[in-house]
Amino acid sequence: DTDRSRGLGDVYKRQVQAGAGMGLGHARTYLKGYLMAIEKTFIMIKPDAVRDRKIGEIVARIERSGLVIERMEMTTLERATVEEHYAHLADKPFFGGLCDFMTSGPVVKMVVSGLSAVAKMRTLMGATNPLDAAPGTIRGDFAVDVNANVIHGSDCLENAEIEIKRFFG
Repeated sequence: DTDRSRGLGDVYKRQVQAGAGMGLGHARTYLKGYLMAIEKTFIMIKPDAVRDRKIGEIVARIERSGLVIERMEMTTLERATVEEHYAHLADKPFFGGLCDFMTSGPVVKMVVSGLSAVAKMRTLMGATNPLDAAPGTIRGDFAVDVNANVIHGSDCLENAEIEIKRFFG
């Protein structure tokens, strides 16, 4: 039997912190059962949160949740990228303002991984409308307006793959 924990790297080892108190053999068995549930998702801290110096707190919440930030980069988005990303909203009256906002300053884009990363991040972020977001969520604590709601996260694995490719190449 191969040692399946060898070569997994810190990303996977950090995902099984719950198994840290187990003997090595039990931890390997735990790993074998859950490797398939490791997901990657795209997360973006929006210009309002960057401007308001919320990056550190948001990143800390993600890391405290047990998820792993695999890639992170601060950049100012090109309008064409934003228009592609929000193409499903192109017919809405707020589309132009949304594109203006998303290109108004730097964002922090991330690839985040972990067990059920998409769902876990959606829970951490809270409802899209900050007025509906529970206290203790990122949007519930930091966002004040649905048009500037602090953070974006992929809503499903398929979109996560598309968005990671779009924003990281």
